[in-house]
Amino acid sequence: MKPGYPHNGITTALFKPVAAALSIVALLAGCGSVEAKDSKTEIASIDKVVSVNITEPSNGLLPSDTSDMSGWKIVSQLYDGLVTFDASGNETLVEAESITPNDDASEYTIVIKPDLAFSNGEKITAKTYARSWSFAANAANGQVGASIFEDIRGYDELQDEKGSKTAQLSGLDVVDDTTLKVTLKAPNSAFLYKIGDIAFLPMPSEVIENPKEYGQKPIGNGPYKLKAYKGGEEIILERDASYTGPRKTSNAGIDFKVYQSLDAAYSDLLAGNLDVLDSIPTSALKTYRSETSITAVSKPGPAFSAFTIAQNLKHFQGEEGKYRRQAIAHAINRENIAKAIFGGTVTPATDFLAPVIKGYDANLDTDGVLAYDETKAKELWAKADAISPWDGTFRIAYSADGTDREWVEAAANSIRNTLGINSESYPFATSKELKSAIQERTVNAAFKSGMQSDYPHPEGYLVQAYDSSAADGKGLNNGDYKSDQFDALIDQASAETDLDKAVSLYRQSERVLLEDLPVIPLWYTNVTAAAVKGVQVDYNYMGVPEYNTIVK
Repeated sequence: MKPGYPHNGITTALFKPVAAALSIVALLAGCGSVEAKDSKTEIASIDKVVSVNITEPSNGLLPSDTSDMSGWKIVSQLYDGLVTFDASGNETLVEAESITPNDDASEYTIVIKPDLAFSNGEKITAKTYARSWSFAANAANGQVGASIFEDIRGYDELQDEKGSKTAQLSGLDVVDDTTLKVTLKAPNSAFLYKIGDIAFLPMPSEVIENPKEYGQKPIGNGPYKLKAYKGGEEIILERDASYTGPRKTSNAGIDFKVYQSLDAAYSDLLAGNLDVLDSIPTSALKTYRSETSITAVSKPGPAFSAFTIAQNLKHFQGEEGKYRRQAIAHAINRENIAKAIFGGTVTPATDFLAPVIKGYDANLDTDGVLAYDETKAKELWAKADAISPWDGTFRIAYSADGTDREWVEAAANSIRNTLGINSESYPFATSKELKSAIQERTVNAAFKSGMQSDYPHPEGYLVQAYDSSAADGKGLNNGDYKSDQFDALIDQASAETDLDKAVSLYRQSERVLLEDLPVIPLWYTNVTAAAVKGVQVDYNYMGVPEYNTIVK
């Protein structure tokens, strides 16, 4: 095997090629692994509930319908899947006994562990996974995570919104209770990582009967189970005493408190009314590390930030749209915003990944597309005006219960001052309302976006956000960007089992994005968080708290 390849129990017939693929890790610089806790502390904390902040999840608590970080944080505690990733992004098995690809990574044999069950006692078998994945992929069920299953044979046949809700993916063959054979439409070495996406989690049989109701009362197989779901107030999880999986809990439960603003959450943290805050409000980024009542954290993370200009937005189609997108990219002074607003806790973007993801390239933008250049911005805007004169206001939508107001206003000001047009922020009261407007394609403005993939692989950033298969409500391509050239390069990268060659193809696909600019890259965001003194917290590969190990 390739030197440094993690011995995680994943078997392979590809040896060096797939070993290389499996060693694609999110090297979270400075992100420590879970430390051993003092046994007395463990005993003292095991019966304490930990309070953490959150915003209202957009789509309930259904794994295949989770599209925001709030939902991810909760769902990932309620469920275990086939695999997970450690703090450095290395893949390890959870409910899978082994995952074995064939020679060209077009077929995978998954053996799951015996005697698995949901918290209600329902057994988890190979059939459970096949049924869950088919439900998620089936357009008739309207799941936002559907496109993640696009690789699997039979996906295309399930894209009839009026079809049978129980139709199954033909590429899934349940050999026996513990063996699932997966046949892909084409080779894809990244599938080994993709199955770590939240949409691949197993769900009990009753989800098919009433998905919406189930999303409010989920039944999982993870270290916690749902105790209370008080919409707009809090979501409380309690330790599941029947859980026998690998994630041991160091507390009695998690109280996810819903906040309308991070400033309010930060005030509660300083007052001792909140144990852990996983994101510092922009207003406090320059001062939070000097507060004596809290333990502050700032470290590189996997978050790529941008704003999307949808393909159907007025004045942003064809050649006119190309000039305007390029002009706006040049009109934003990222360096100034990083210093003035974020106090150096963000780094201006140079590509569409993140510094902790394999394939990140600080030198991708050789033409300076993302460089602040007032003269060039005005020239490009004038070229667009020659095709069709600008009218109206350029707006950037964001949710007021998050951390985005200051930078959105700063970006809008930069665009207004550079281009001499009306440009302004466009707030939605909650992230849930903004997500709904984006998913329903009614936002009618540019909107805050970005990526923080469930699985630490370039495909998780590029396919999910820009591939045609993820457009039209089937994934996270919420701007409905479609490019044959980009799709072709992504397909080639997926079929490549040599890591270096795959990365080269992913970078070529990013150069297409730099030319088309379906989103305007802004910066990479550090993990900025804090906990009350005496509360011990570690952070996972996603840059969010490892909730089950929090010690109070």
